[in-house]
Amino acid sequence: MLDLGRCTQKSIHRFGIAAAIVCFWTSYAITDDVPVTSKAPVKIAVFEFELEDFSAAAEHGTSPIVTSYLAQSTEEAKQQLLQSGRYSLVDTAGADLEAAKGQGLRNCGGCEAAIAMTLGADQSLIGVVTKISMAEYVVRVQIRDAQKGEIISRFTTDLRMGTSDSWPRGVRSLMKNRMLASQ
Repeated sequence: MLDLGRCTQKSIHRFGIAAAIVCFWTSYAITDDVPVTSKAPVKIAVFEFELEDFSAAAEHGTSPIVTSYLAQSTEEAKQQLLQSGRYSLVDTAGADLEAAKGQGLRNCGGCEAAIAMTLGADQSLIGVVTKISMAEYVVRVQIRDAQKGEIISRFTTDLRMGTSDSWPRGVRSLMKNRMLASQ
């Protein structure tokens, strides 16, 4: 005597195995035929952040603490770019900054793009912290196409309060919430 329940279970089991094999082969064939289209990270030269000081304390020069805050801001920008996976950093340590001597990269008419290109970068990034008073700052980030010299993007944020981490925190926010979010 034929057990229909058992035959149906075997048929369902076999059908399930066959369906799994077909799905596996189909997904393998689809992924095997699709070309990889991931873009290589953009090579970017991130130059040291600069201070533009309009505060009453400007006449006293740049303090070691301010220099430290600028370095922390530069490192924060680099970290945000790396973490995004869209950028690779080009070392700027050996860059010839003669074109910006005495005026800074922010005032050299885009010379940072040519400097970045000589370093092998696709883009350049300069950052400027403008100190208006002891508790009021503006952080700016500007990116140029290294080959064309054209500005690709500019981002600005205002900061209040002069805590020790306000500049790097402002850079982090600017990079994550404006620059990287806009791409």
